[in-house]
Amino acid sequence: MTAATVEDLLGEIAAIGRDPGTGGYRRFAFTRQDAALAEWFAAACTGRGLDLVTDRCGNQWAWWGDPDTGFLDRSGFLDHRGEVGGGGVVIGSHLDSVPDGGAYDGPLGVVSALLAVDRLRSDGLRSDGYAPGRPLGIVRFVDEEGARFGLACSGSRLLTGRADPEQVLGLRDAAGTTYAEAMRSAGFDPARAGRDDEALRRVGAFVELHVEQGRALATPEIDAPVGVATMIRPHGRWRFSLAGRADHAGTTRLADRLDPMLELARLVLAARSEAERAGALATVGKVEVLPNAVNAVPSSVTAWLDARADDASAVQAVLEGLAAAGFTPERESWTPATAMDAALSDAVAAAVAGVTGSAPRLATGAGHDAGVLAEAGIPTAMLFVRNPTGISHAPDEHAPPEDCELGVAALAATVRALCSRSAR
Repeated sequence: MTAATVEDLLGEIAAIGRDPGTGGYRRFAFTRQDAALAEWFAAACTGRGLDLVTDRCGNQWAWWGDPDTGFLDRSGFLDHRGEVGGGGVVIGSHLDSVPDGGAYDGPLGVVSALLAVDRLRSDGLRSDGYAPGRPLGIVRFVDEEGARFGLACSGSRLLTGRADPEQVLGLRDAAGTTYAEAMRSAGFDPARAGRDDEALRRVGAFVELHVEQGRALATPEIDAPVGVATMIRPHGRWRFSLAGRADHAGTTRLADRLDPMLELARLVLAARSEAERAGALATVGKVEVLPNAVNAVPSSVTAWLDARADDASAVQAVLEGLAAAGFTPERESWTPATAMDAALSDAVAAAVAGVTGSAPRLATGAGHDAGVLAEAGIPTAMLFVRNPTGISHAPDEHAPPEDCELGVAALAATVRALCSRSAR
């Protein structure tokens, strides 16, 4: 029987949440599409003989080996000798998307984890009867993108206690449904949502494979199919409330109008200018207009700013510049610079180099569940698969099949190395 490929598994979920008009995906938390993805993940895991559990926050975990046996002190998952400490090794990512997102952001990491298990089992049948020397888990995090309720990585943030359950459960989507109501309708008890120590204590290290959201690996200077993350750059989201006065578009003189759309235009231009000055990235990518009618002057506009940079001071400079221009930012989320675990990343890089011949290191400006787990003190590392165009969060997002397969091989080599090391 021919072994499955990344394209095979991505094809199994290709129709779920896909918009035939744009070709992009709309896979939002606790929706019908999300439930279909959860069912697919469960079937894929149980079909591989893995034991499936769901934590208090809706994240799914599938285990090869008993994750509740043999726990040791997890501090320093890899010590100075490169020896593994206690807990299991977990790989995986997410399956949800931004509005009209691509097929690879998140799903590539999940299918690669499944295929890494296939590869290890196949290798074992042919050679040394491989079985992991410690529990091996695959995780499917819920709501990494935050597309429905506006909070990225809510599943991992709740799990680790990095977000206040009361605040998260009170968030509302565009239709007015609260996070708590959505959880309940999906079959979860919102009263149990929050830090899950039982799930966390099983995780000795987390390694996430992801499509690169940029094109550093495709540049002539690097030109490598797989890279290893060094850090996640600081980033945050801010809300701006711009007040106006509703009026008739056909009768109100321009001089008599209080039109908040003019302030929105000024905000967009100011954000771009301040970002260029500070060496940062700033995007006004979401806007709500009331009453949102063609023949009415708006009464108000709410706009959201995403700002990121190599260091927090550059982001702060953007915000200070906007404040000086008369705009009042209301912070919704902030993630400081998050370094990957150095010893674990070195072990991952060695495994990657053994497969591809090199393991370039690179920072990323995109947020990930890996960053949340790293913030929570769990040794974490990331692999990136080359994205030739750098396009992401869009239907044209793509990674070459041959690079994806090398990513699977590198991930399998990483797991083999980590799960074969003896516990201290």
